[in-house]
Amino acid sequence: MRYFSDLDNVWPAGLLRRLMAMVYDALVLLAVWMLVGFVAVALNGGEANESPLFHSTLFVVTFAFFAYFWMRAGMTLGMQAWRLRVQDLDGRSVSLQQSLIRFLVAIVSLAAFGLGYWWILFDSEKRSWPDIVSRSRVVVLPKPERGKRTPT
Repeated sequence: MRYFSDLDNVWPAGLLRRLMAMVYDALVLLAVWMLVGFVAVALNGGEANESPLFHSTLFVVTFAFFAYFWMRAGMTLGMQAWRLRVQDLDGRSVSLQQSLIRFLVAIVSLAAFGLGYWWILFDSEKRSWPDIVSRSRVVVLPKPERGKRTPT
């Protein structure tokens, strides 16, 4: 587990910033899905593959994408662009179990017309359902000083 060093300089992330990071990540993820689809078509002799195995593969690849970035540095590419980081309540990188919980609850949150994310507007700590259930939080990192990288 990785301990983050700048815990006194972060604050809870609001809804708009999180949504913008999600849009950015969706574009990156779309490219990953296209690559997986291209490989699947190539392996299937040029035929499109709509099997449950293909959809399961996309599901696992999607989880792996998020889990890798969340566990490694606490941020996906979209989160980096918007200076966001997910961390556990003690300021460490999230575990594989927390990543899985975040991922599954995020699906439920979005499927409920985004209610799990609208929750941020009413929660005093600006937590979404994935934050609450996985015992983690998304924070905004301070702007880096000129010429310096943001610590992760």
